[in-house]
Amino acid sequence: MTMGILPGTSSTSSMEPIAGKKVTFFGNAYVLGLTFAAGIGGLLFGYDTGVISGALLYIKEDFEAVNKSTFLQETIVSMAIFSAIIGAALSGWISDTWGRKKATLIADIFFILGSLAMAGAPDPYVLIAGRFLVGLGVGIASITAPIYIAEASPSEIRGALVSTNTLMTTFGQFLSYLVNLAFTEVPGTWRWMLGAASLPAILQFVIMLFLPESPRWLYTKNKEVEAVATLEKIYDSERLGSEIDLLASAVREENEERDIGVKVSYWDLFKSKEVRLALFAGVGFQAFQQFAGINTVMYYSPTIVELAGFASNQIALLLSLIVAAMNAIGTVLGIFLIDRCGRRLLALSSLFGVFVSLAILSGAFYLTSIDVPTVDIHQTLKTGYACPALLDFSEPLWNCNGCLNAGCGFCAASTNQMLPGTCYISNTTAEQYCSQRSGNWFSEVCPSDYGWLAVLGLVLYIAFFSPGMGPVPWTINSEIYPSKYRSMCGGIAATACWVSNLIVSESFLTVVNAIGTSKTFLVFAGIVMAAFIFTLAFVPETKGLTFEEVEKIWQDRASRSSSTTDSKDSSFNEALLDRSNDLGPSKSGV
Repeated sequence: MTMGILPGTSSTSSMEPIAGKKVTFFGNAYVLGLTFAAGIGGLLFGYDTGVISGALLYIKEDFEAVNKSTFLQETIVSMAIFSAIIGAALSGWISDTWGRKKATLIADIFFILGSLAMAGAPDPYVLIAGRFLVGLGVGIASITAPIYIAEASPSEIRGALVSTNTLMTTFGQFLSYLVNLAFTEVPGTWRWMLGAASLPAILQFVIMLFLPESPRWLYTKNKEVEAVATLEKIYDSERLGSEIDLLASAVREENEERDIGVKVSYWDLFKSKEVRLALFAGVGFQAFQQFAGINTVMYYSPTIVELAGFASNQIALLLSLIVAAMNAIGTVLGIFLIDRCGRRLLALSSLFGVFVSLAILSGAFYLTSIDVPTVDIHQTLKTGYACPALLDFSEPLWNCNGCLNAGCGFCAASTNQMLPGTCYISNTTAEQYCSQRSGNWFSEVCPSDYGWLAVLGLVLYIAFFSPGMGPVPWTINSEIYPSKYRSMCGGIAATACWVSNLIVSESFLTVVNAIGTSKTFLVFAGIVMAAFIFTLAFVPETKGLTFEEVEKIWQDRASRSSSTTDSKDSSFNEALLDRSNDLGPSKSGV
């Protein structure tokens, strides 16, 4: 398998600066068009991760089996993540065998079929099958899109262009909240929400039919004329010749290896020390992106908004939409900074801010757990909606937390939500009764005077994560691997991302139930600190470097590591020899 060296950042032994005009982000409409066309896959990824949380509320209303089974609810959500792992694992082989363009078209087919299956699902099991198909598309697109973009990007704007795929992902999340809000009053709510994903997939499929294949992949398949035709649209005439020469040289080297029987397999990844170092850095960096807790923070955003006193579902959803918009704006900032500040500095700054934000969230949830309104038992018992647990005097529900822990709902006073409220059974009738009395209904979290602190933590988290740890891991993983291993390594890194995502998604609520929300966010803060140290120690700076220059970094690190090991071994052997000489023949047993 091979993975293309980026035209304009490709292999050259001399690593001399390439002559010709530098390309700016908005300086070439053709490159920008290729980027946004490929980035529709990122949009679909973001849309799918965002839309399911809102759709699930209405799916439970239509399917009684889903409403009664937590397992079915978790399966509907996590099935797409599970199949994305499979899609990501296969993406390297698919893109190398059939090309980046066809891999994108295959992903679109999975998106379209899966979305239509979900929209027309007669039962939960067809819905789950649709989620499986969509997940395959997400997994393939998550690695194919950055590769396609990277291979068409000049080195001076490569980071920004690859980060555009992340921008499309965050825009997809924003779009999903917007669609959720738009379809709340439409019959067949969740079917429209899930089926809408087929539209951008169809759009991308049609656009990709008219776009070229990756120049690098074309050259490896001996389609030089098509490759040059694409390169002519990317570079000016002065630079074009150099780019073609570099590309031809790199392909010739790979062909020579192929002619002498050098074949690339997954086992080869672990034979080469420099590849092992690159894979360790890339996979670890990608995993830490998920273990930093971004999906759980986004998942918890409606709860955090409710915590601040916005108990209305529509208001909470609207404010969550604003949070998603902030995520997209932050990614735009990241695109601006990544080729100016560099990948490492941006990632380290992001991780530091995320650590502080998680500490604030942890503190906010702790304070809100002890600063809650009490239950007015006398007022509660006057109605026919009193929480049944109130009659269990062994567990008195003296405050809002006790009420919610008993599976009931808390009706807070509208004038001051911290005044004593009432504890009712948690159903639609009781909620409507609370609203008729101008009360605010809380079923997930209690009101608190410290709710603003949680919102501050949420805002800071998104502000710090989105420009750095959002786009940088994907950019790094499109750059750091040697050319002939890049597809395989990129697929492994994407698979690690999805596995980490699945682990976090499946364990988050369990951990929350075991140790509480405050301590859970504190655990994430500890993981982020480990990610900071990991980035500082293992992730190289790739800003403005050619792919060969990046490869040279790993060769130098592998060489230094080997030299250090050899030096230690030599010192150890010398010490052992000296020790043997000191002992003498009789003492050494000779």
